Amino acid sequence: MRVQVSGLPAAGPDGDPLDLVTRSGERLVAAAAALSDAELRAPSALPGWTRGHVLAHVAHSADAYVWLLGLARTGREPGPRADRATLAAALRRDAALSAERLTDLLRESLDQFTGQARAMPAPAWDTVVAALAGWRHPAWYLLLRCLRELETHHLDLGVGHGTERWPDAYVSWALDDTLGTLRAQGFPLASVEAVDLGRRWYLAAQGPSVAGAGHRVLGWLAGRLQAGTLTTGGPARPLPRPPAWPQPPLPGWGRVGDGS
Repeated sequence: MRVQVSGLPAAGPDGDPLDLVTRSGERLVAAAAALSDAELRAPSALPGWTRGHVLAHVAHSADAYVWLLGLARTGREPGPRADRATLAAALRRDAALSAERLTDLLRESLDQFTGQARAMPAPAWDTVVAALAGWRHPAWYLLLRCLRELETHHLDLGVGHGTERWPDAYVSWALDDTLGTLRAQGFPLASVEAVDLGRRWYLAAQGPSVAGAGHRVLGWLAGRLQAGTLTTGGPARPLPRPPAWPQPPLPGWGRVGDGS
């Protein structure tokens, strides 16, 4: 099924965003199912988090997206919204589950999200909802948020899913989104080139330039790869440090309470 909504960026020949989310989720669930209980307790690439924490986080993020889809579809909150303290407690609890139970939890959460997304009426996708951090965005942006969550945290598991396995359609969208926001924030980088994608972005009048495979550029911007994997040029060395990732949505739909 291809999701048809105004404003949703085209995913190109690799498929529409919902298809990408579905396939990405299947890959992550398969990786989780291959882990033993001991492997689940091992450290992930995220400081202070085990692999169990990573998988529990993805499951609860999918649950949050389901809640927002329900809000967009009906205009009413589909129940109490979990706050940060509740989510943190649930993360600690579910990170300690057995590998089998946590894999089931992950699968159920992702299946519920993709199922709800397939059933969304087309007009509801343009309904503006608010992330827990306060950023507002149309409901269709949840598909892209979920895809980013799946691909980034699959890498964080440390089970061989490197940036080179990120789908080109995801890399291209995420670079558009991230670099557009950095440009608006005045990030001191002159240009970025994804040599394998045949794309270049211009950010500032002055500063260094960066080139490399798109997945490596995105890995650096996401804080997952060192800049040494990239080709750099221009006057500024070392490269400016990218801010905390992910950045808020590019179009600037606003924050809750800012009057926008």
